[in-house]
Amino acid sequence: MVLIIPFARALLAQEYRIALIIFAAASVTDGLDGFLARRFNWRSRMGAVADPLADKALLIVAYLMLTYTSVLPPWLFALVIGRDLLIVGGALVYHYCIGRFDMEPSLPGKLNTMIQIFVVIGIIAILAGLPVQPLWQDVGIWLVALSAVFSGGHYCVIWGARAWAGRQP
Repeated sequence: MVLIIPFARALLAQEYRIALIIFAAASVTDGLDGFLARRFNWRSRMGAVADPLADKALLIVAYLMLTYTSVLPPWLFALVIGRDLLIVGGALVYHYCIGRFDMEPSLPGKLNTMIQIFVVIGIIAILAGLPVQPLWQDVGIWLVALSAVFSGGHYCVIWGARAWAGRQP
């Protein structure tokens, strides 16, 4: 969470090498945190909520800043944020209409997050002048779009079926 503002500032100032270092540092510390939590069973309800929120906030800021600076098309940001809002909205409706549940990320959801991360890294690397094929940006945009639609649809189907089963007498 602490790195989100410096990351956004670096992207806005077009200091892409600094943005890349900050994003990499945030990713490595997040991975280390997850590893330690699993390895030593350091799990809490707050950690289960705060960790994915921090990840999401960093990705949303990345896509927002890259859209704001005209690197990414606005429709992609709308799709990325729309998928997240659909999932959060669905979870809230489920919680208040059906009952409490533990939200577990699905395999398509994890894949979507991984694709979003790699695409951000690739695009910022291109902008930083590193030796990355420019084609990566176009391919990355479509990979993010397809994975967002697929994983969002997957969540709708899975949680819709659970909601339907939970409402049956």
